[in-house]
Amino acid sequence: MARWLSIESRQCSWRRLVFWSLTILLILQLYSFVKNVNTQVEKMKLHSALLPFPIQEHEQIEGLSLLPPFGLKDIHKKVNLNEEFLNVSSNMRNIFFPNDVIDPRLDVKNDSRYYHPGRIWLDTDGNPIQAHGGSILFDEQSKSYYWYGEYKNGPTYHAKETSTARVDVIGVSCYSSRNLWVWKYEGIVLTAREENETHDLHKSKVLERPKVIQNEKSGMYVMFMHIDDATYNKASVGVSVSDSPTGPFEYLYSFRPNGFDSRDMTVFKDVDGSAYLIYSSIRNKEIHISSLNQDYLGVTNETTRALVGHHREAPAVFKYGNIYYMVTSGCSGWSPNEALVHEAESILGPWETIGNPCVGANKGFRAATFFAQGTFVIPMPGGAHGSFIFMADRWNPEDLRDSRYVWLPLTVRQRNERYIGLPLWSRVSIYWHKKWRVPIGKNGESDYVIDLDEW
Repeated sequence: MARWLSIESRQCSWRRLVFWSLTILLILQLYSFVKNVNTQVEKMKLHSALLPFPIQEHEQIEGLSLLPPFGLKDIHKKVNLNEEFLNVSSNMRNIFFPNDVIDPRLDVKNDSRYYHPGRIWLDTDGNPIQAHGGSILFDEQSKSYYWYGEYKNGPTYHAKETSTARVDVIGVSCYSSRNLWVWKYEGIVLTAREENETHDLHKSKVLERPKVIQNEKSGMYVMFMHIDDATYNKASVGVSVSDSPTGPFEYLYSFRPNGFDSRDMTVFKDVDGSAYLIYSSIRNKEIHISSLNQDYLGVTNETTRALVGHHREAPAVFKYGNIYYMVTSGCSGWSPNEALVHEAESILGPWETIGNPCVGANKGFRAATFFAQGTFVIPMPGGAHGSFIFMADRWNPEDLRDSRYVWLPLTVRQRNERYIGLPLWSRVSIYWHKKWRVPIGKNGESDYVIDLDEW
């Protein structure tokens, strides 16, 4: 009996030892977690205190109230904003396409350097800027920004083959700026062809979404663009080069990356000089990412598929820290739709969708990406880390030359900045503002540039 009790006593002792060991371990883990939380909170407070401007200025949620359009018999009738947007006779037309202008020639003290999304934006000659579906290149040598885009200053008509609204190809325009607000027209740097109907750049063809990056090894500026025929069956990538950011660019050829069709596209150049072509493929059912070769004039055999079956287009890719982000739109023609943001730890994926980034205005505007479609994302000059400018086009299918620009602040809060170290997703936010501007420097100006390598 005594021996049996001794065995039972030893078993109880082991149970107590295991219990208290686990309890102590849990207490230590809890203490470590709480200590880490406090450390991260202090780091976040310090980070906020060191911001070069109060980031809340751009993160204030600005609502938008819309009254029912005049002429409605029932003022309580629900208004379909997408229908009103596409209706050229709508009484709400001025909300989407206001007659007001952004004129850099006027030095109005209280209105200088403000962006007004949707207004007519004039260049230094007083003409509306024509750089649709475009991109921005910052050139280290000239310390200037260059804005490239589709020059659509021609009549809009409906193509016989597809019935879609279009303007005959005129070329790719270029504008230069020191501050991203005052833009000088540098001319058409890639010109359409008038005579050879088989040429990729013939006016009857399709040229969309030009993007330019510089190859440091060769010194050449390389332009990529979506090249297509009037039926949208060619679905290729065009390549042109120049030894100057203001052109002229020499058109080389078009190709299908590794044999895949390519429609809406962009290019992304990483800090190590590697570059990538990102494009909608398989008739917009998925996104493909192909690495460019060393001279940037073609792609390697390395291609990955992303967002398979999601039907996304208009990719705009950027990087913050060690995370890559991509803003895409749905495929609904000229009708605006909901933007989505995707993130990945490698440019080649896997990519994870993290939701609609639009904040503010109202539900209808957020669901339609503020009635615009993204085209590019650039770091915000003078802004805090994680601050960018989201560039988008508000297309006007009735008169494509009158399509407007919607530039808005975009901020990124990475996983540790949001959840204090917990392994969850980032938050990317595009904030609606009727009127906003980039941070003003100590000299009272906003015409300073940033070191992109440190962003």
